[in-house]
Amino acid sequence: MTGAGRPGAARTRAVAAGAAVLTVLAGLGVRAFMDGAFAKYAGDALYTVLICALAAVIAPGARPVVKAGAGLAFSWAVELLQLTGVPADLSRHSTAARLVLGSTFGAPDLFWYAVGAAFAWAAMVLAAPPHRRLPSRTATGGVGGAPPRPEEEGDFRWPDSCEGCPSGHS
Repeated sequence: MTGAGRPGAARTRAVAAGAAVLTVLAGLGVRAFMDGAFAKYAGDALYTVLICALAAVIAPGARPVVKAGAGLAFSWAVELLQLTGVPADLSRHSTAARLVLGSTFGAPDLFWYAVGAAFAWAAMVLAAPPHRRLPSRTATGGVGGAPPRPEEEGDFRWPDSCEGCPSGHS
């Protein structure tokens, strides 16, 4: 099961929405109390963390690597779009466009977006219950689709839900 049908999807969405709000507050705090390169690059990383959190709201059942990858791809796409000049034009007329699209391409930003995606991925993995942090294994392949090792043979697959899990979460 994935998405809304998966047990715990509502909880995952709520946690992700809370993380998005905290990320916006962190970004505003960095802008208010810091300046220079630290503030700029922290803002870049937090931008991607926010996009990853929003990806988790939209697709709570997706694996953390997919959510982080989507956030990174979106961030890079927006940064590369700045090479066209379209975001700069829109930013002159709209504060919202300036906040979402930026205005000027900066190659170092691409690195800091990756830092933000890595941070978001790590946070999502660490926030998962311990038994859900392990990679899934299937009867047709080992970890990540690799051929199974002899000890992985059989119909073993991690459960899709945490129902009956001893950790007490939903």
